[in-house]
Amino acid sequence: MTRYRFHYTNGSECILDAEGAPVRGPSALARRARAVAEAAMESLGAGDWAEWRVSVHDLTGRRVWVEPFVTQERPTERRSTKDRSTANRPTREAALAA
Repeated sequence: MTRYRFHYTNGSECILDAEGAPVRGPSALARRARAVAEAAMESLGAGDWAEWRVSVHDLTGRRVWVEPFVTQERPTERRSTKDRSTANRPTREAALAA
């Protein structure tokens, strides 16, 4: 197993992982990065995570993986049916006529 460090960053802020964690293989590395992102979002609370990612580095400092923080909409955050309707969207024909 190889030890990797899982840093969090949004491009301007960074939370460094000084200890790292041992990981076995590339597929386990991706799973671990997703788990780290989920744990960070859970422990740090609600917020805009769109720009955040886990930047995984080996012990020499070489970046080996980048995993975006992924959030799922909660049912109460989903847009209403009215918002998703196509009634007010321009049609292809209207766009061509303009």
